Amino acid sequence: MGIKDVFKSASKPVREIDSERLVDRFAELRLQPLSELEARDRTKVCGEVKRMTIKPRSGIPSTEIVINDGTGDATVIFSGRRHVAGIEHGHCIVIEGVAFADANRLVFLNPAYSLLPMGEG
Repeated sequence: MGIKDVFKSASKPVREIDSERLVDRFAELRLQPLSELEARDRTKVCGEVKRMTIKPRSGIPSTEIVINDGTGDATVIFSGRRHVAGIEHGHCIVIEGVAFADANRLVFLNPAYSLLPMGEG
């Protein structure tokens, strides 16, 4: 990395740097980018956990996470669970299922998932 590259990266917004980091991290997995995700298609995506909340849905506690792969976000809801073992902020997860559209966001409800080892994309 030359001095020009250092100055160029220093002038980029933090969000842009983070997006580039995530795109590079998940490129080798060759999964569908979240920006290309369409509702009602079975797919396999991955992302880094950016946000976690526990929200009641129809009176049932649910863990809701937002993942980001550098190209976009998706929301993943695990109904009836206050916690999902292994899923923490900054961890990477592969989600497999069918997304649906809910108020301008794509949502996976109780999908199959697998955790990626720390430090790997």
